[in-house]
Amino acid sequence: MSTGDLLSIEPQELQFAFELKKQISCSMQLQNKTDDHVAFKVKTTNPKKYCVRPNSGIVFPRSTCDIIAVTMQAQKEVPPDMQCKDKFLLQSAVAPAGTSAKDITPELFNKESGNKVEECKLKVNYVPPKRPPSPVREGSEEGSSPRGSISDNGAVNLIDSNTAPRSFAESQDISSEAMTLISKLTEEKNSAIQQSKRLHQELELLRRQGNKSNGGIPLIYVLLIGLVGLLLGYMFK
Repeated sequence: MSTGDLLSIEPQELQFAFELKKQISCSMQLQNKTDDHVAFKVKTTNPKKYCVRPNSGIVFPRSTCDIIAVTMQAQKEVPPDMQCKDKFLLQSAVAPAGTSAKDITPELFNKESGNKVEECKLKVNYVPPKRPPSPVREGSEEGSSPRGSISDNGAVNLIDSNTAPRSFAESQDISSEAMTLISKLTEEKNSAIQQSKRLHQELELLRRQGNKSNGGIPLIYVLLIGLVGLLLGYMFK
């Protein structure tokens, strides 16, 4: 901050976040350090490039003026090495009480007239534009943050962490029921296979006995074996 006797000026260097084809603004703050009315006027070495509003005015005793806006017109080219040689000059002088901005004249800042005039030179500096902050995902009402998954088409699917435990428990119950059913079916299948083997053994035994006695197999056994075969075929479909 400037240490002049009349005004304190902040900042001492005007910084513009340079972007092509875009108007850029910054501001200055003036603080009256005296018990007098202080008039000010802002000049620049490149008036076609900058617009200062207001470029002149009155700062009341022990008060602050922070509405000075400096706007740089949109630029079509990037300056070499992002360097700027433009400068500003802020003049300040003690003004009679009751002086308004309309009463300010160039004579008020004429040192030869015996007026107390101070001058402060301000440099211009170009800085890179600020990057926008990264978006922050809002959490659930209970303060937990959602988790996401990416589908085949690239879309992000958010999963509430509160529902995840319930879904996992439900899947565990379904898996347990499926395993029980599979085990039961396996036991029934093994039992049917064993029964089929016993029937085949009995049939073979009957055939052998029939051959020894030179007699055929009784019709009742044939029908019984056929019926069992049909039942087994129906069960394994």
